[in-house]
Amino acid sequence: SKKAKNALSSIPHDRLLVETDCPYMAPEPNRGKRNDSGNIVYTLGAFAELMGVTRDEAAEITAQNAERLFGILLWLTHFHSIPSFSGKM
Repeated sequence: SKKAKNALSSIPHDRLLVETDCPYMAPEPNRGKRNDSGNIVYTLGAFAELMGVTRDEAAEITAQNAERLFGILLWLTHFHSIPSFSGKM
């Protein structure tokens, strides 16, 4: 939505996280279907476009933010093993 995109553009990059917990708000191209964590690549793609970075950079930024917020270590290599993540959609 335009409101969400406007809000996102005003948030500093070091405060952004991504999630897929809303089962009824699947991102394009899966709008109308049940949402699941497999759609995170589309959410990251939308973030990346609005942030002016690549999807991989958006993944790195949001992973570092989650690590800092939750005190955990994420393994980004897991994301890179997903074919649609490192390539174009």
